[in-house]
Amino acid sequence: MEFIWILFAFVCGLAVKLVNLPPLIGFLLAGFLLNYLGIQPSSILDSLANVGITLMLFSIGLKLHVKDLLKREVWASTLSHMGVWTILFGGLGLLFAMLSMPFFDLLNLQTAALIGFALSFSSTVCVMKLLEESGELKTRHGQLALGILVMQDIVAVVFLVAATGHIPSLWALGLFGLILVRPLINKLVDQAGHGEMLPLTGLFLALGGYELFYLVGVKGDLGALIFGILLASHAKASEMNKSLMNFKDLFLIGFFLSIGFTALPTLSMIGISLIITLVILAKFALFFALLTKLKLRGRTSFLSALILSNYSEFGLIVVALSVSNGWLNKEWLVILALAVSFSFVITSIIYRQSHRLYRKNKDAIRQFESPDCLPVDVFSQPKDAQILIVGLGRVGRGAFESLKNLVGSGVAGMDADRIRIQRMQEANENVFYGDGEDADLWERLDTSDIQLIMLALPIAEDSTNIAIQLRKANYQGQIAAIARYQDERDELLAAGIDNVFNFYTEAGTGFAEESLGLIRPKKDSSAT
Repeated sequence: MEFIWILFAFVCGLAVKLVNLPPLIGFLLAGFLLNYLGIQPSSILDSLANVGITLMLFSIGLKLHVKDLLKREVWASTLSHMGVWTILFGGLGLLFAMLSMPFFDLLNLQTAALIGFALSFSSTVCVMKLLEESGELKTRHGQLALGILVMQDIVAVVFLVAATGHIPSLWALGLFGLILVRPLINKLVDQAGHGEMLPLTGLFLALGGYELFYLVGVKGDLGALIFGILLASHAKASEMNKSLMNFKDLFLIGFFLSIGFTALPTLSMIGISLIITLVILAKFALFFALLTKLKLRGRTSFLSALILSNYSEFGLIVVALSVSNGWLNKEWLVILALAVSFSFVITSIIYRQSHRLYRKNKDAIRQFESPDCLPVDVFSQPKDAQILIVGLGRVGRGAFESLKNLVGSGVAGMDADRIRIQRMQEANENVFYGDGEDADLWERLDTSDIQLIMLALPIAEDSTNIAIQLRKANYQGQIAAIARYQDERDELLAAGIDNVFNFYTEAGTGFAEESLGLIRPKKDSSAT
């Protein structure tokens, strides 16, 4: 039976990938097909889905800093959006009830508001998957979306306590003492090394955090998130996240399949779910309006609102709980399962075009910006730079250090990871914060003295987009980039990038040339 799940997931995932759509759409389709064919899920599938979500929340924690949650644009936008959305959708539900629309005609004010509350959450799974695939987790809009999702998780915990009446145990107060054992957890990760023990340690901490919180009556997923946050500042946090990535992605396939097993819909259910799916346009507009009112830039507000404009798997939990309590009819669980699935598909397709959409509509979007943007969003101009390195990960940082030794202060670095930039600035490095795919940045940045821009980014599509923006901003210098595969190298060169370094194949050449220098002096001395 397990092979049938894998077979359908593989075939459907590959099919949608061949038409340039995210594989998760195929996994959702596979779940509905399996359900239609009468194949019943087992507890194994639920276990896989639960482990996948737990690992995903642990990974979120590894990239999150608590102070980000305390920012006004995070908590204010989250609470305002959930409150306003619940009222708006509740009113819309009553309007549909007055029009005698199917399923809505049985709703009252309380149940309509409850469905609105369920739909106010955005999907952590969908958003995280898209941000990871696009390499935007540490960008300004990525961190903002991440903070909003975590705040929504906190609201979810409060709701579950209120709805179920299960008050956490008094032992839950002891969870605040986790901060005291943080040095012990850090030491444990230090001792794990870099091999197979590192991902095993991550699994142990993620699942252990889940079980610990669950035992004291608190949502287990929150425990995985908290344990990840405790390790966020550890030197191995990024390495641990990468070691867990494949496990997490594999287990999450179980989650997407499980959505399709919720129930089989009728035509009227599909019609109602499509109407609800269309309402995410209002969800986008509300997010965008709130974020711009909180003085965020138009681009940040646009991208954040776009990726958060979907419905959450948590909405299914809210409705399932409401059905079990007799508040809603069971048909609503099927309707919302479809709406969640449709919203995943729409977000996955549209967000891949998000930067292109912004470039085409940036003038209209900027009109909604506040004249006084937040200080954190003010652009910096690199000092006396002839060479600019975009992306300061392992490859970019290595290039930055090498060029600094060769040309001195004439090299500058830029990265979308604000924490990384702060640490390098504290070390008096010539670096500044910036998102390479930000069209506003290149328009406002003076690049007249920059002779070379090096794009040390892991995703070839990002480098291509930046190269296009640079040329549109009248940059006249040279552009270099890195690639992992030959087909990526060909695409980058076709996009107008002057030089592309394949660090898988050409790293061996550099290694050989530098190592040869170890024996050349000996040969020269023996010859004399």
